[in-house]
Amino acid sequence: MSSNENKHQPDTAVYFRLFNEIGIINQLSSNRAERALPHGLTMSQFGVLNHFSRGLPPKSPLDLANAFQVTKGAMTNTLKQLEGKGFVDIVPHETDKRSKIVSISEAGRAAHIDAQMKLAKAFEDFTQAFKLEEISDQLPMLEKIRIWLDENRKQV
Repeated sequence: MSSNENKHQPDTAVYFRLFNEIGIINQLSSNRAERALPHGLTMSQFGVLNHFSRGLPPKSPLDLANAFQVTKGAMTNTLKQLEGKGFVDIVPHETDKRSKIVSISEAGRAAHIDAQMKLAKAFEDFTQAFKLEEISDQLPMLEKIRIWLDENRKQV
């Protein structure tokens, strides 16, 4: 290994460590959240409700699959479960009858609010362990990382 390659090794380790920590945090927080979610919601289902609760317009299952970076089949399964619970409405597209359009229902909005309350309770001990300022200080960098990753999506 050349000395130039050795020089970059520590940098690579730092980036790996960052994404490793983010991955572990995601796993642990998702597990805690999913145990607290009401109505038999999974994290995938909650993610869809959360997506629409931001005021986003109705979308096709393919658009949602692309937004969540999952297969169309995986998204179709999630949407069928949500539709069965009455949390989303799936209707034929106005102009392309082969395509469907998904939107959140009023029951879905209520379930999202209920889920947020349950999640707040599930993470109440977390909010006691970390000062609001500590968390707020981390958000700009995390948002910057998320934006970069979102804008630079590619298949590896």
